[in-house]
Amino acid sequence: MDVIYAIDIAGTFAFAISGALVAIRKKFDVFGVIIIAFVTAVGGGMTRDVLINAHPINWIGDINYIWTILIAVTATFLFRSKIAPLRKTMFLFDTIGISVFTLLGVQKGLSFDLHPFIALVMGMSSAVMGGVIRDVLTNEIPLIFHKEIYASACLAGGIVYLLLYPLHMNEDLLFVISASIIVIIRTIAVQYELELPLIKKDVFNK
Repeated sequence: MDVIYAIDIAGTFAFAISGALVAIRKKFDVFGVIIIAFVTAVGGGMTRDVLINAHPINWIGDINYIWTILIAVTATFLFRSKIAPLRKTMFLFDTIGISVFTLLGVQKGLSFDLHPFIALVMGMSSAVMGGVIRDVLTNEIPLIFHKEIYASACLAGGIVYLLLYPLHMNEDLLFVISASIIVIIRTIAVQYELELPLIKKDVFNK
């Protein structure tokens, strides 16, 4: 199995668990948990593929994505008593997911001969849109719009990938370096409670 493909499956698994945990916390039934896990895991990639007219859409062309999501949901139900109370669980799974999907999205954009900036946008879409759909369906404010540095970390990792890409270095090494940038930035941001500047309400009252 190709290393990057294996990482893609791992990211799908991580995002599916992330979505399943949110749905269980919201007291969704089994069907609801599966749907939320599904949109969290493949919603970003599906959005990307629709935008660039890539066919077949990621999960439609590979049944392994479906099996991965179902296994992740099953594992979440079986072991939720052990993983749900852990404060860092959601952070861990989200961080793995966004780092993997950002770079896969950039790669796919470049493979379709898109401008590097558009490929970067596709990478960010791959990373965050699944979470946005999840949060909308579970009546939450999407994480990218508040709190932690999230999309910005994806942006930084994608830029590093694009800067190193012309050097023709080993693709797996390039992937690992760029993904590590995303993980490091988000970890530091959460640990030190770093946030992007907020627009104060007073600005609109003047």
